[in-house]
Amino acid sequence: MVIFIKILQVILALSVLIIIHEFGHYLWARLFKIRVEKFYLFFDLGGKALARWHWGGTEFGIGWLPFGGYCKIAGMIDESMDLEQMKQEPKPWEFRSHPAWQRLLVMAGGVINNFIFAILAYIAIMAIWGQSYIANQGSRIYVDELAYEMGFRSGDEILRLDDYVPENFGMLQADLARRSVHKATVRRGSDTLDIYIDQARIGEIINDPMMFDLAIPFVVDSVMAGGLNAGSGLRRGDRIAAIDGQSVEFVQDSRALLAARSSQEVATEVVRGADTLGLPVQVDSLGRIGVFMQMPNVHTRRYNLLEAIPAGWQMAGQSIGGYLDDLRLLARPSTGAYKSVGSFIAIGQVFPDTWDWYRFLNILALLSIMLGVMNLLPIPGLDGGHILFTLYEIISGRKPGEKFLVAAQMIGMALIFGLMFLAFGNDISRLIH
Repeated sequence: MVIFIKILQVILALSVLIIIHEFGHYLWARLFKIRVEKFYLFFDLGGKALARWHWGGTEFGIGWLPFGGYCKIAGMIDESMDLEQMKQEPKPWEFRSHPAWQRLLVMAGGVINNFIFAILAYIAIMAIWGQSYIANQGSRIYVDELAYEMGFRSGDEILRLDDYVPENFGMLQADLARRSVHKATVRRGSDTLDIYIDQARIGEIINDPMMFDLAIPFVVDSVMAGGLNAGSGLRRGDRIAAIDGQSVEFVQDSRALLAARSSQEVATEVVRGADTLGLPVQVDSLGRIGVFMQMPNVHTRRYNLLEAIPAGWQMAGQSIGGYLDDLRLLARPSTGAYKSVGSFIAIGQVFPDTWDWYRFLNILALLSIMLGVMNLLPIPGLDGGHILFTLYEIISGRKPGEKFLVAAQMIGMALIFGLMFLAFGNDISRLIH
């Protein structure tokens, strides 16, 4: 059932984004009276489609190969590589017969739609749910092996990354990589110290799934009603300091201890105010004791509709800036960021196990931005390549030759397929390991 829900979310998300993107090209083409021959969700390789229909001179359809979609515009050199059409005399309704500024808007239409959709999605999120995050101030980290090797310790509070004061705890690892941080200032107990970051390890930071977890103090918020320990004597505010004589400071410290004592009774040392008590606690077969912990520093900002509009714009801008930083890291092979590139398999792992409209819309907005930014890359075969050549024509007054455009399109498609193979290879490697 979990796999089915993930697959459903991936298919729905990609379908929505493909239609939104390609509709941007379609809309501007029709606005300038340029003929759109085909509009397809997924690819109809070999001319085979799951469904097709005609409307307004355009063939619409759903292809059988679920690797994207396309909008075939008459008189344009694109991934269809329809060279026979290009050998004929230009027709008034063809893309190549229109002024450069109109062709530029047709090419940019998909990216424009992606950004508009992301902004609207973030506005809706802000208006309906608001913005929730764990504040970094006052929060402490629980480290994995990589963070420990770099000098961080569980219980540290990160105060600054170089001169930047982080606000969102959940973005600490991304900030560390994107900002190419050289020095992290942390509070450890009553001391403040600097940890110097080896830039050669940026790649490891990017590819580490959980460098900084939130260190959750083992303080009881509530005991599950009807659970194993409903009558154990544990109360709200109790801090479990030890299990069978072994000290635990954070919830994470207890997990291995409790898992090793599943379906048993353990002796706990509980700090309650100024007193220290010994209480027997039952552990279930999954290594749980049936209590909820106090979660620190969760901040929620609520917005009305008017307030949500600038907040949504700001969130979209931050997402675009963050993804551009990621691409800059990707362009530096020394960072190893290319190892994090993933296909729809990796996308599927991002979606939650159960349907959650808040998370789905958040992921959809981010994917829309990623699709928009990726398509702006000046690679032939992507919108950015077409935009680049059209801008050259506007500035120089000279239109690139059709032979050059065909060759550039073929090179661009080869690069795109290479990127796809890299993404699939990375996903398969991650699944194996």
